Amino acid sequence: MIGEKVMDKLANLDEVAYVRFASVYRQFKDINVFVEELKELMEKNKER
Repeated sequence: MIGEKVMDKLANLDEVAYVRFASVYRQFKDINVFVEELKELMEKNKER
């Protein structure tokens, strides 16, 4: 719950920090999960 709130704030403040935090918090197991997270973040940025 707290981690999700941190990720929400980081996504708006610092995308690199967001991805780094998310990779640890969500325990990414391989590069494909990492890439999917990046794609979602880039898609959200297009909507802004």
